[in-house]
Amino acid sequence: MHQDVTCEHLDRDPVGTTAPRLQATLAVPFERSGRSLHSGRHATVRVSPAPADHGIVFRRRLKDGRAVDVPAQWHFRESQPLSSAIRRDGVLVRTIEHLMAALSALRIDNVIAEIDADELPIFDGSATPWCEAIRAARRSEQGQPCRVIRVQRAVAVEHGQRRLEIRPGAGLHVTGHIALAHFGSIDWSGAITPDSFEREIAPARSFGRYVRAMAGRAYGYMMQNDFLQGVSPRSAALLVRGRVLGGMRLPGEPVRHRILDLVGDLALAGHPIEGRITALHTGHELNHALVAALMRDTTAWVLA
Repeated sequence: MHQDVTCEHLDRDPVGTTAPRLQATLAVPFERSGRSLHSGRHATVRVSPAPADHGIVFRRRLKDGRAVDVPAQWHFRESQPLSSAIRRDGVLVRTIEHLMAALSALRIDNVIAEIDADELPIFDGSATPWCEAIRAARRSEQGQPCRVIRVQRAVAVEHGQRRLEIRPGAGLHVTGHIALAHFGSIDWSGAITPDSFEREIAPARSFGRYVRAMAGRAYGYMMQNDFLQGVSPRSAALLVRGRVLGGMRLPGEPVRHRILDLVGDLALAGHPIEGRITALHTGHELNHALVAALMRDTTAWVLA
């Protein structure tokens, strides 16, 4: 469900800049297949190199033989339950956040991701399968510099107890917090780099309460809706009171997954974002609200 948010802008002096890196793509294509979280159907994604300044573009292969390109950019974003989605010319691509996070964190700027369905595979609910595929395909630098969005003054969005704020800072640094019944407060803070993302963020799985997830799947089935039809302990970390079925992969796994989703959603800005983020109880709606608020206020950032 779409949630309205309030937005505020907080003045702050800009910080120093860092040297630009070169844009990068993949050395070779890779292909991965699996079941999707919401539709429960099988999908195949082929991710291929693209030229400099191309960006991340999803190419949806339709049953009538047509192919429609949907750029992974914030103004194509469409609100969908429990996922990030983009739509162009009536063509939907959804549950893109884990691949987007892996590409962004591993500094892959230009690819074409072809998909034969409307939803990407969920795999085990984490971004690790995408990271492994990207590493195997290898990163290939290109001749053009990578331009980054450098935050010049703080921008914040909030809804109730949920708040998401970005302030000036070198690189991307995230401080995340959530509080869950039977788990208490869960926190993580650190710089998002290729190594830290793969080690500390990517393995964290989508999560939810077991009872609610199974009820949602049953409701989707009865109503013939594509909602949580692929959810199971194999595709998510399911919570039962104060424990995770099968155990946590990482300490504080739920907040780390919220940060994973945030990294993927920020990537829809179209360029890497540099700043210090504080994320309190954030989710996809708030993440996208921050991106939209930031991009619309062109006085709050520079493209360097």
